[in-house]
Amino acid sequence: MPKQKLSPAAAKRKKKRDLKRANRADRKAKRAENQRLRRAAKKRGRNLKGLDYDHKTKRFTSVKANRGNRGRGTKKE
Repeated sequence: MPKQKLSPAAAKRKKKRDLKRANRADRKAKRAENQRLRRAAKKRGRNLKGLDYDHKTKRFTSVKANRGNRGRGTKKE
């Protein structure tokens, strides 16, 4: 997917919005949980290449499957 074509001013505003969203408490908690689980899985010898932790199913899934609600989209989420 190509990068959005935004004016410099719009890109600056989007960067600010995205950062604000990424640093909300729920996102920080998910990042921390993901980091803990990845470290624990690696310690147990699990190969996590190409896998992301899915907070909905509570397991590691492929990056592809973890985007867009496993093919059903995110509108009804």
